[in-house]
Amino acid sequence: MASAGLKPGVPVILRELEPSSEMFKQGASVRVTGTLQSYDVDSAIAVIQDGSVSLKIDTKNLRDVSFRTSSAYQFIGELLIRADNEVLYIALLAFQASVRPVWYICCKYNNPKVTSRIIRPHQFLFIYNPLQAILQARIGRNVDGLDLNLFQQSVFIRRQYEEKLRSTRRT
Repeated sequence: MASAGLKPGVPVILRELEPSSEMFKQGASVRVTGTLQSYDVDSAIAVIQDGSVSLKIDTKNLRDVSFRTSSAYQFIGELLIRADNEVLYIALLAFQASVRPVWYICCKYNNPKVTSRIIRPHQFLFIYNPLQAILQARIGRNVDGLDLNLFQQSVFIRRQYEEKLRSTRRT
């Protein structure tokens, strides 16, 4: 039997999950879709990507889901927002190491939120927004065959319809 406290997962496009978004809240129940980039069996952490945006998924609560990189997956769960210690560690490496290895690390993670500012001549400090979202998945499924562009369009059309419905109910 489902818990009375569980809310339905609101469909969200990955690029909408940024700190300034209204969906970027601790415990927000969301449904996300993307292409599986990696899966770590030991930690049960998957990384899905849509365009240049990625999101970590904690899959510890999922059963009977087999993961294949480059396949499309959809997850429903709650957002956990916390400080990203890995990225702060990269910032320390940037301060202590030469620019080339640090730049390689930043490119490897392909994080568009990484920026740099000059501290002293020939030294850079890489700064990252220390908030990171991870989805605590309660449902996951493979959605190979789903047209992701059409799905995103349907999410936007659904939102327009729901907003129109809410506005007509108010009047």
